[in-house]
Amino acid sequence: MAPSGPTGAQPSPAEPLSRSIFRKFLLMLCSLLTSLYVFYCLAERCPPGSGPVAGVPGRGVPAGPRELAMWPAGAPRKRLLQLRQRRRRGRSGPGDSSDQEEQSPGLAAAPGGSGAGSSVAEAQPGTLALFLDEGSKQLPQAIIIGVKKGGTRALLEFLRVHPDVRAVGAEPHFFDRSYHKGLAWYRDLMPRTLEGQITMEKTPSYFVTREAPARISAMSKDTKLIVVVRDPVTRAISDYTQTLSKRPDIPSFESLTFRNRSAGLIDTSWSAIQIGLYAKHLEPWLRHFPLGQMLFVSGERLVSDPAGELRRVQDFLGLKRIITDKHFYFNQTKGFPCLKKAEGSGKPHCLGKTKGRAHPTIAREVLRQLRDFYRPFNRKFYQMTGRDFGWDG
Repeated sequence: MAPSGPTGAQPSPAEPLSRSIFRKFLLMLCSLLTSLYVFYCLAERCPPGSGPVAGVPGRGVPAGPRELAMWPAGAPRKRLLQLRQRRRRGRSGPGDSSDQEEQSPGLAAAPGGSGAGSSVAEAQPGTLALFLDEGSKQLPQAIIIGVKKGGTRALLEFLRVHPDVRAVGAEPHFFDRSYHKGLAWYRDLMPRTLEGQITMEKTPSYFVTREAPARISAMSKDTKLIVVVRDPVTRAISDYTQTLSKRPDIPSFESLTFRNRSAGLIDTSWSAIQIGLYAKHLEPWLRHFPLGQMLFVSGERLVSDPAGELRRVQDFLGLKRIITDKHFYFNQTKGFPCLKKAEGSGKPHCLGKTKGRAHPTIAREVLRQLRDFYRPFNRKFYQMTGRDFGWDG
């Protein structure tokens, strides 16, 4: 029999179990410390020269007064996703969007950052500003100036999918109704943007406002202008349909269209007709802005080929071609394309109930007279813009 006492004591079963628990505790502690270090560096508080990747100089970011705030506890998850997607896009050229990961729409993006490895480990200066929702309010560099019932809301919603576009949701109506409030008031309406992002707004009534061209030019002669145009006959009917939904007691479309029905004289004082005189409204804009600073988007093609029109718009604005076919699906009920993912949401999104209303039936003879009336104005507009929109076919 083995002697009792310290010299002959056998290890108790509890001792190996204690050592196992201790090892697991150490492993968990090391993992926690490693994770804290990574977040510490992403918050830009790593000392100079001590980058997250050992032996690689320049990865660490010196801490400055603005960077001393710790990682916010409630930092939105979508910001991290945005940053990761921006890193992936940085490895592709401007025209290479086929293999890009589908974007989380409408999120503010960091201006730079690319290369191999973890997006966390490669955080660049300015990352903290992204997570803290910092940035500044800028006057818009691009404005959708028209036209009413042409497809301006659809274009803006589609553009807001792009991470480098920040836009005001509501129409500011600054250059037609609120100009007396001043540019400081106007700037305050804008969303905050980071370097490399574009501030936009849309107010379709600008296109038909006589003072708007000079006022926008006074703000900045470099402002890029986008005009969404649509067959003026269809546009007029859509305009009437919108008014009819609010005021069911208004006269018929035919009675409002003609000043003298028997003589076939069109009433150009009716706004639904007057807005469609695109060539007339374009003239004052060309006195203040060169044609190359204006982009004319087809409202019809925005429905039949949204990705194609968005490609033109992204090129015009100097943006990477991120919005592609994969962002859209066609809604058979509404009769126009919808977004697979809307801004700030992972859910499909179509424009509201006010879009895609059924038009009233208009007599064929009335439509013919309207097309005859608009034909010379359309042809002049094609000549002025250098693009045939095909409304007279």
